[in-house]
Amino acid sequence: MAPEFRLLSVHAHPDDESSKGAPTVARYHDLGVGTTLVCCTGGEAGDILNPAMDLPEVRENIGEVRLNELKVATGVIGYDNVDLLGYHDSGMPDTETNARPDNFWNAPIEESTERLVQIIRRDRPHVILTYRDERDGGYNHPDHVRVHEISLPAFDRAGDPAWYPEAGEPWTPLKMYYAAWSRKRMQALHEKFLELGIESPFDDEWFKRWEERGDTDAEVTTQIDIRGYYEIREKALLAHATQIDPNSAFWFGLPTDVTEELHPYEDYIRAASRVDSPVPEDDIFAGVPGWSGL
Repeated sequence: MAPEFRLLSVHAHPDDESSKGAPTVARYHDLGVGTTLVCCTGGEAGDILNPAMDLPEVRENIGEVRLNELKVATGVIGYDNVDLLGYHDSGMPDTETNARPDNFWNAPIEESTERLVQIIRRDRPHVILTYRDERDGGYNHPDHVRVHEISLPAFDRAGDPAWYPEAGEPWTPLKMYYAAWSRKRMQALHEKFLELGIESPFDDEWFKRWEERGDTDAEVTTQIDIRGYYEIREKALLAHATQIDPNSAFWFGLPTDVTEELHPYEDYIRAASRVDSPVPEDDIFAGVPGWSGL
C-alpha cells in the first residue's frame, strides 16, 4: 500500500540531498511518510574535494562513482524512491561542460518540467522541498537555478490536466518549501569554534559573501526540530567521499552533539501553500488533511 502522506525533494546533484534536508527527510520517513528524491544531474562536473579520492580511476569514472555514492547516502537518509532526471551536470557558467547539449541547463525547460511533473503525478507528494532562486547573490550554479525554475511550474501544473496529458493522472501538491541556511545558525557555529579555541572556517569574508545572498533569516517561515537526526546528515555526507572531505572543518569541525544543540533545526522558507497553516510553523505537513502533527 502507498503511504498515506508523501514528501518529494528536488535536488541538483548527488550530495545536495545530504547537505540540505537530510535530517528532515529522515525524521518524516521514520513517521511513515513516503519519501522520493529527484536528482536532476549525475554531478559529473563536481570537483573532487577529498584528496584521498583524487585518483585516476575515480576521475575516469566520476559519473558512476557519484551515483554509487548517492545510492549509499539515500539509504542512510531513508528515501523510498530515487529518480534521476537523466541530465549531465551543467558545470559553472563559461566552462566547457556548460556548453554540452546534454546538460540540465541546456535541456528544453518544458522537457525537464514535464519529467518532474511525471514523477509528482506518479508518487503524489503532499509536500515538495526545493531551492529558492539563487541568481541574486547566491551560489548561482546553473543546475540549482534550473531546479528552482522547474519546481515552481511543476508544482502548479501537476494538478492541471491541460498540462502534459501523457505524464500521468493529475495530482495537486499542497505545500512547497525552499531549503534555507540561516545566518543565526552559521553565526552560532562560528562563535562556538572561537569559544572552544578551534580555528573557525567562517571568517569576515565568508560572512560578507553570506550577506550578499540576502537576509534569509527574516524569510524563514518553518523550522523542523532535528534533534536525534543531525547525525544522519553527517553519515550521508560522508557517503559522498569524492565531494566531502572527512577532515573538513566546515562540516565536521565541531562534535556532532555540540553542532546539533547549537541550532537544532532545519530552516525552510514556505514558497506556496494550498492549505491553511499559519506561520511560523514547526511542521512542513501542518494543515495537510488527516495529518496529526509531529
